[in-house]
Amino acid sequence: MNSGQFDTDSYYPELEPQPKRSWLKRGLHLLREVLETIVPAVLIALLINLFMAQATRVHGQSMEPNLHTNQRLVVEKLSYNRYLRQYLGFDGPERGDVVVIRLPTQSNELLIKRVIGLPGDIIEIHDSQLFVNGQGTYEPYLGSPMSGAYGPTTVPPLNIFVLGDNRNFSNDSRSFGTVPLKNVVGRAWFSYWPPELVGFVR
Repeated sequence: MNSGQFDTDSYYPELEPQPKRSWLKRGLHLLREVLETIVPAVLIALLINLFMAQATRVHGQSMEPNLHTNQRLVVEKLSYNRYLRQYLGFDGPERGDVVVIRLPTQSNELLIKRVIGLPGDIIEIHDSQLFVNGQGTYEPYLGSPMSGAYGPTTVPPLNIFVLGDNRNFSNDSRSFGTVPLKNVVGRAWFSYWPPELVGFVR
C-alpha cells in the first residue's frame, strides 16, 4: 500500500455489500412469528371455551320474563365440571340455578332452563303450584300462573329436573324427562347483550 493511501474496505467494513435475505426466509420468519402469537391465543381460547366459559344466545320465549330471545349470555362451566366436583368438592347444580343443557333427543340444541329438582326430589304440579317433596314452592321469577298438572315423579340419581320460567310455553322436563348431569353444559352466569339487559342472570 502506498504512503498516504488506505484501503477503504479495511477501514469501513460497514460499506461492504450485505447479503440480501431471500423472500423465502422472510416469509418463513413472518410465519413463525404469526404462529408463535396466534397458536397460543387459539389454544387458550379453546381451553377457556372447553373448561371455563362460553357464550350462548337465548332462543324462544320459554324463559320470559327473565330472559328474552336473542339475548346473549356467558355460560360459566367450572362449578359444574364433573371432575372438579369429584376431586375438588365443587357443588353441582342447585335449585333455582339457570342452566344450559344439551340433549341428544333435542338434536343437541342448547336449551336454557331453571333447575327445579335435584336427585331424589319428588316433583309434582297441580292447582297452578309447583310442589317439591310435598312442599309448595315460592317462585318469584314466574311471569304467569302455570296451567295443567304433572307428576308426581322422582328425580333419579345423577339427574336434574328443569322447567322454563314461562311454564305455559316451555319445552322442558315435563316433555323430555329429567336431564343427566353429564348433559349440563354450565350455569347461565352473565348477560352481556343487549346493553339494557347487562347483568348477572338470576
